[in-house]
Amino acid sequence: MASLSYWIRPEVYPLFAAVGAAVGLCGFHLTRMATSSPDVRVTKESRAAGVLENFEEGRSYKYHPLRELVKNVKPEIMPVLNQRMTTA
Repeated sequence: MASLSYWIRPEVYPLFAAVGAAVGLCGFHLTRMATSSPDVRVTKESRAAGVLENFEEGRSYKYHPLRELVKNVKPEIMPVLNQRMTTA
């Protein structure tokens, strides 16, 4: 048990959190790409030669609900500060 306390110290908890968050984000992205990407074909029927005209599927993948939610929002990090700096 002494060797375990040597490796797991309170100083490395932020490192564990950062690595855990990165692994979780990568896992989420991989799962999203594998399950809903129009480029991924799992079944043999969907890999047939004439199925490549999947424009509607690609459009629904590109414009997912989060993108629809923020499509009218200006891409600013601090909008109040930007307004004050440009109007002054």
